[in-house]
Amino acid sequence: MSLISQTEYRQRRQLLMQQMEPNSIAILPAAPVSNRNNSVDYPYRQNSDFFYLSGFAEPEAVLAIIPGREHGEFVLFCRERNPEKELWDGLRAGQEGAVRDYGADDAFPFTDIDEILPGLIEGRERVYYSVGKNHSFDQQLMDWINSIRSKARLGAQPPKEFVMLDHLLHEMRLFKSPAEVKVMQQAADISCRAHIKAMQAVKPGMYEYQLEAELDYEFRKSGARLPAYSSIVAAGKNACILHYVENNARIQDGDLILIDAGCELDCYASDITRTFPANGVFSPEQKAIYELVLAANIAAIDCVAPNRHWNEAHDTSVRVITAGLLELGLLQGELEELIASEAYKPFYMHRAGHWLGLDVHDVGDYKVAGQWRLLEPGMTMTIEPGIYIAPDNQTVDKKWRGIGVRIEDNVLVTKTGHKVLTSAAVKTVADIEQLMRQANSGA
Repeated sequence: MSLISQTEYRQRRQLLMQQMEPNSIAILPAAPVSNRNNSVDYPYRQNSDFFYLSGFAEPEAVLAIIPGREHGEFVLFCRERNPEKELWDGLRAGQEGAVRDYGADDAFPFTDIDEILPGLIEGRERVYYSVGKNHSFDQQLMDWINSIRSKARLGAQPPKEFVMLDHLLHEMRLFKSPAEVKVMQQAADISCRAHIKAMQAVKPGMYEYQLEAELDYEFRKSGARLPAYSSIVAAGKNACILHYVENNARIQDGDLILIDAGCELDCYASDITRTFPANGVFSPEQKAIYELVLAANIAAIDCVAPNRHWNEAHDTSVRVITAGLLELGLLQGELEELIASEAYKPFYMHRAGHWLGLDVHDVGDYKVAGQWRLLEPGMTMTIEPGIYIAPDNQTVDKKWRGIGVRIEDNVLVTKTGHKVLTSAAVKTVADIEQLMRQANSGA
């Protein structure tokens, strides 16, 4: 069962229905099972929108929300109980559990959907459904619509309008409730402990995947079944590859190690990056780049508050990093011109952050009416500036090449400013070196 209460799921459905047009229906299929190879499937993970409205984590399910329906507004199609299959694959809620445990007003066998759901669609003015997310279900839905249309001469009334469900649902998901924040804080705490364990465990000569194992162990033993995304454990020049996931190189004395990893708890993601020296001590060049990225990280976090616009954190990180690269001699010219010409991009080529929630790159518009949206309480985001000096960058002195640093935190917008959910993961040079020194001394 979900860590979010059934009361909150019901409130979410009510809020959605308040925004829906009269005589309409919203339809959302569960995520399909994804085959890994032959008879082995990937671990199942529910569609985020489906989970947001129901907390129901099983495959082969479809939910329908029908405002004003006499026999109940939340209808769930799901698998029937089957003792033989449950012996092999685990327990199912069944129709009784869907009503008892998940608040469905009506629950039907998934195998009966062709007979029942078209009747729920027929006569509705509008269908809310996100086309293009599930191609097989798209086709199934169109078959039902065409079947209704074929009976129009007999009085059947096909829906007149389709509207993307994303339009309503993703704006709702952008604002995190206190219960969601609590789960996200738990996920962040687990991930912070994992990053600290990695700093304590690293030794030159280890392999990147051995550090990844430390992360996975901490995730699992703390109750987080899976990482929220493929963990990046990048030593040395591998840190200059933004989405490096091979994690199979040997860690050398003198390498910086960039770890971008976070667990998923009850489908809510954490997303943290820390960079630290394999031998416990930053070299002068590593320290200079690291402290520049840290300054950008802190300055960008300071921009997170109600009524500050989304892009202010990014603009601030660009200014701090460009000024720092200029001071270090990695860029030459005038600061304003360098910013305007995006001269920093060979070193800092990505955005400063993204929304965070049920998806790592969570849903929600970044602009409203063509303008960067203003931050509001309940929004949660990452702040993750970085500097990456490619090992083959001939425009800089050799001593800088191959240094990659990113520092990423998860930040909640509060009524009075912000809260850093990931503050438990140390990030100053002094704190990192002290932590690693204590680990090496056995203290």
